[in-house]
Amino acid sequence: MTTLTHGHYAPLLHRSSAAPPSTLPQRRNPVFLRRDLRQRADYFANPTYGLPPGKLRYNPARTLPSFVTGPPEGVSPMRNESLTPAAVADSLIGFVPPTSPATSRHADGTLVDRYGRHLTYLRLSITDRCDFRCSYCMAEEMSFLPRAQVLTLEECLRVAGVFVGLGVNKVRVTGGEPLVRHNAIWLLEQLARLPGLNELVITTNGSQLDRYAPALRAAGVRRINISLDTLRADRFRAITRVGDLARVLRGLDAARAAGFDRLKLNTVMMCGCNDDELIDLLQFVVDRGIDIAFIEEMPLGEIGHARQGSYFSSEEALARLQTRFVLLPSTESSGGPARYWRIPGSATRVGFISPHSHNFCDSCNRVRVTARGDLYPCLGNNDASQLLPLLRANPTDDAPLRAAIVHSMGIKAKGHDFSTQMDAPQVVRFMSMTGG
Repeated sequence: MTTLTHGHYAPLLHRSSAAPPSTLPQRRNPVFLRRDLRQRADYFANPTYGLPPGKLRYNPARTLPSFVTGPPEGVSPMRNESLTPAAVADSLIGFVPPTSPATSRHADGTLVDRYGRHLTYLRLSITDRCDFRCSYCMAEEMSFLPRAQVLTLEECLRVAGVFVGLGVNKVRVTGGEPLVRHNAIWLLEQLARLPGLNELVITTNGSQLDRYAPALRAAGVRRINISLDTLRADRFRAITRVGDLARVLRGLDAARAAGFDRLKLNTVMMCGCNDDELIDLLQFVVDRGIDIAFIEEMPLGEIGHARQGSYFSSEEALARLQTRFVLLPSTESSGGPARYWRIPGSATRVGFISPHSHNFCDSCNRVRVTARGDLYPCLGNNDASQLLPLLRANPTDDAPLRAAIVHSMGIKAKGHDFSTQMDAPQVVRFMSMTGG
């Protein structure tokens, strides 16, 4: 755990003036071997720069929608455009990110890390507790934080407010299961009123949606992601250890009736567990006009068994789905790591989140704050800045909190590599602790 102190890093706020090239040593890999700093800045400023949209299957006589583009000849349907991990420099004094008015779409005073990536997305966990015990997320016997070590809802609001003041325009509330937190709806109502926040979204396991869906919509939540890995009740109970599939499906129906902008299922793919249901899950969302994201399992926390045997890649999933559906690559983005595909004639977006096979570090625009107030700039690394002591030592002054957030951009890693961690995770905290 790394705790930042004032002056530990030079503030990494975006500057609108033209910046000289960085003097930090550059670690080269094949992707960026022939790209200079200006090209890299272009890459970060434009989310579609250099992205191969993938294999295209369609009837040539059909007029394609505007969001579809074809891949360069010979390019794989999914290609790794990621950066490799890099150590934090001993000192960032005097570092100027490689951005300029020509390459930046962000205003003065916004957060930017030392690789030129702009931070506009906060994932805020409001509890580490959950009413499920999903096997890939946590151990069966869990110890949760005592209340005194958890951010109060008012402290959550302060943290989010400072981030929004620094240019963050999207906040996702997570957990644990956020809706088991008492008065979570009050917090969401307050977050929705923050000036400059464009999008308030939530990730849930769906167990509480039959009670709270209308209240969530009224509070200002625009989109909901619902974790659902299977449509079989017995398998659902085995994965979650305690969950009731029927209740989650009732919650999904309640959310559809409440009229959110979009709903999306998040499905963690596990070989030998639910990979035989991917087609059924996609048909399920197509029939209901909602979205889905297929997620490669991440090695976070020691859960009592190795994950290598259950790993199922996005490439395998795409190939399997294409045996039943025509999937067209899309340049759409929901502001997160998913790469989307479309099914002609359907409103459904099919996303793939591939932290192993095609990780998304090069365009990462997000940070996470845990229920304990630890700011993790990178999901796949253990470096963090502790915000809770600052909040409680300065109850009426946000300046120290703001400085700590700005300085924490200096420890955001260049990338992560989960491929070597499947049997022995290097990130010891559980996903429920970080915030899903």
